[in-house]
Amino acid sequence: VQKRGEKPYLSPIMIRRLKRLGIDKEDADALTAEEKARFVRLDIDPSTITWRRVIDTNDRFIRKIVVGCGPKEKEKIRYTGFDITVASEIMAILALATSLDDMRERFSRMVVSLDKKGGPVTADDLGVTGALTVLMKEAIKPNLMQTLEQTPMIVHAGPFANIAHGNSSIIADQIGLRMVGPDGFVVTEAGFGADIGMEKFMNIKCRYSGLKPNAVVLVATVRALKMHGGGPKVIAGLPLAKEYREENLDLLDKGACNMQHMVKLALKFGVPVVVAVNKFPTDTEAELKLVRAKAIEAGADDAVVADHWRDGGLGAKALGEAVVKASAKESDFKFLYDLEMSIKDKIQVIVKEAYGGKGVSYSKLAEKQIANYTKLGFDNLPICMAKTQYSLSSNPELKGAPTGFTIPIKEVRASVGAGFLYPLVGEMSTMPGLGTRPAFYDIDIDTKTGKVIGLS
Repeated sequence: VQKRGEKPYLSPIMIRRLKRLGIDKEDADALTAEEKARFVRLDIDPSTITWRRVIDTNDRFIRKIVVGCGPKEKEKIRYTGFDITVASEIMAILALATSLDDMRERFSRMVVSLDKKGGPVTADDLGVTGALTVLMKEAIKPNLMQTLEQTPMIVHAGPFANIAHGNSSIIADQIGLRMVGPDGFVVTEAGFGADIGMEKFMNIKCRYSGLKPNAVVLVATVRALKMHGGGPKVIAGLPLAKEYREENLDLLDKGACNMQHMVKLALKFGVPVVVAVNKFPTDTEAELKLVRAKAIEAGADDAVVADHWRDGGLGAKALGEAVVKASAKESDFKFLYDLEMSIKDKIQVIVKEAYGGKGVSYSKLAEKQIANYTKLGFDNLPICMAKTQYSLSSNPELKGAPTGFTIPIKEVRASVGAGFLYPLVGEMSTMPGLGTRPAFYDIDIDTKTGKVIGLS
């Protein structure tokens, strides 16, 4: 404890730790020897440290690392690993915070490990909450940009939907709503498929923002639905197979079940659905007509072909009109599960209602973690499933709308500050690796002009 003058000085974050320990004192000299020992010793159990380092580069070789090998680390050797930055709890907090005060409060609750008595050790216990908030004080301010047609666009935060909650920030939505006024519209994106991005938008983001969507815009393409119908594998960097470039109503008809599943999922939240069919030059009228029919059959209010990639805003005019019409309807927004349900029951609801699965299996580690989180009182948090975006199941190769499958949970992590638990499904990794043909092959610089090549 530092001294100010002749007296030891306790900073506000130290006083908060004393209060959490049940010690209602603000004078360091008044602490007993036992109270001092409890205050200064976090008594961390190294085997329970869950805080992982992050880096914003794909690197599969640092998924698992060994630390503490240096001569000055006193043989505090342990296994840990790196996550990609977008999977970090700090990124999730940035996206879910509603104010600077709320962000600091969420940082304070982040659990980094357990102590040897099984209690949580938080960022506040480490004394880093204020410093962390200072580091993030500029990051909490959204970026105001514009589209090619000068429509205001706010870009803020980047948690992936497959390994995090997959939505832009609550603060960006709040600012957008202030900008457009009571009669305006804000379009906010939820990443990847509706089974992950939209489900987390509804069950996590809407819970913390207090906002309720007026309509869901579900994006579909003829090509993606053909893939779900059994089309050839798409490999980045290689030309598309002819099945995707030529009319194939049979493949499209078989794959439309995936879109229909997503429409029905959105309707479970009590919100009207409009399907935006993003048109490619190779799509035929018969294919576009089939997608629309399948969407309406599943319960969508409308399904509209969007040609904005070619015609700009005018190409999405009909889509915008359909969204305005759907948004005017009465909605009955609801969550898929109650927070009072057990951790396993909430996971089961997501698997059955969002994915169409039959059940869930748990590893011994996941069982132990769930029991621990329940004991610590973290069982009332929403669930953020870390799952492949390529399938409703845990198997990326299983396309369409499969049923009867079981979701395997290998691990459950706690993002207490962000406000959710996130189970890792199957072989899902929170640190991606590079593809067989990374984008860096195409990136260079013109040394005469300084112009960067290959980023667009």
